[in-house]
Amino acid sequence: MNYISTRGAGLGERHTFSDILLGGLAKDGGLYLPAEYPRVSADELARWRTLSYADLAFEVLSKFAGDIPADELRSLTSKTYTAQVYSNVRDEEAATQITPLKTLGVENGAPLSLLELSNGPTLAFKDMAMQLLGNLFEYTLAKHDETLNILGATSGDTGSAAEYAMRGKAGVRVFMLSPHKKMSAFQTAQMFSLQDPNIYNLAVEGNFDNCQDIVKAVSNDHAFKAQHKIGTVNSINWARVVAQVVYYFKGYFAATTSNDERVSFTVPSGNFGNVCAGHIARMMGLPIEKLVVATNENDVLDEFFRTGVYRVRDASETYHTTSPSMDISKASNFERFVFDLLGRDPARVLQLFRDVEEKGGFDLAASGDFARVQEFGFVSGRSSHADRVDAIRDVFQRYDTMIDTHTADGLKVAREHLQPGVPMIVLETAQPIKFGETIREALLREPERPAAFVGLEKLPQRFDIVPADAGVVKAYIADRTN
Repeated sequence: MNYISTRGAGLGERHTFSDILLGGLAKDGGLYLPAEYPRVSADELARWRTLSYADLAFEVLSKFAGDIPADELRSLTSKTYTAQVYSNVRDEEAATQITPLKTLGVENGAPLSLLELSNGPTLAFKDMAMQLLGNLFEYTLAKHDETLNILGATSGDTGSAAEYAMRGKAGVRVFMLSPHKKMSAFQTAQMFSLQDPNIYNLAVEGNFDNCQDIVKAVSNDHAFKAQHKIGTVNSINWARVVAQVVYYFKGYFAATTSNDERVSFTVPSGNFGNVCAGHIARMMGLPIEKLVVATNENDVLDEFFRTGVYRVRDASETYHTTSPSMDISKASNFERFVFDLLGRDPARVLQLFRDVEEKGGFDLAASGDFARVQEFGFVSGRSSHADRVDAIRDVFQRYDTMIDTHTADGLKVAREHLQPGVPMIVLETAQPIKFGETIREALLREPERPAAFVGLEKLPQRFDIVPADAGVVKAYIADRTN
């Protein structure tokens, strides 16, 4: 498997999975993708249907990480996907399934279900990929006797997932940027209460897009990146995305009885990484009917899939909502899909994302390219605070199931795209305790709290407040890595 940049650098060069694992952005500022997507045969689909999650992860990752010896890769997936790691289950009978499928009911002739992805250490779907990434990093660094300084940005869940995956890992430090006072109290406490010496939390005076811009600016300073051995765990990291591909296959198998059936997935989305994994699964041959992109009030992606216009917002136009992990107005993974949409033309991709930086966006409606969106199965919708409160209340009353705010956004939009006879799987984003204020508003009761998190918000917190300035962040890192 060879990897190429969406912007064309390195064409004709050889890049393996291990080559790009630690680095994040390509040298030209683009994102890595396989030179071609591997296809899954009908025989493979049939064989994979009965596999455990760890074994399925091995099979999927083998398609992309062929440079890692099979026995070592299998050891990594077996170590990662265990009932002990994903122990925060709400149904003990589902404890060994890692990602159990929660059936709600049939609505408008369509079976509707939730794919539980938040049973990991931080109660968010980000754990599904991040736990594997932590083990991959430790394995690779030990093999080459190297160290790594991870720089990441989070709007809520990526940061805690990364820190819990990397805490105590040999040869790894984590510098995590988050928007100051813009995460929920639970999310903030999960990150800032960690006292591990290899974890550094930086609260940025700005919004998530400011944090993400700093990560990209540092990544594009190739001399600094090389000197301080900077890597990334944001979803621009290819290993993060490909690890998420696994649960699309697992969800499909759980919702169907044969590989002749088609299903649709609805994905709460801000940065496009989670739903990009669904796109990749579909390109591999998984029978996906629709990929439904669900946004909150920060509806950059919904606007694109409705109109063909991709228009990023500045800080003044980015809303602070009750589904804060989606408070994103510049979807960093979107470039991967645009690359495929444009027939994998790196010159056009480069020009379009220059237009994003210089003009604030681009319009594909007039070019004819936008018509191809339907070929890839994408549709979208938008949710508001009132919508998510209504969805939380409705699902609890109708199905005796408590959902978080982001999953509520997904459920609201999923209901707009149901097709009779086609199972609709909504990807669960997090457990409700992470967004207690809105749960209390909707249900007039406290959200369920796993025993391991009792008293979390009262723990001492350790973090530093910094301005939204890449130079300040670089100096901070340099002071702690020299």
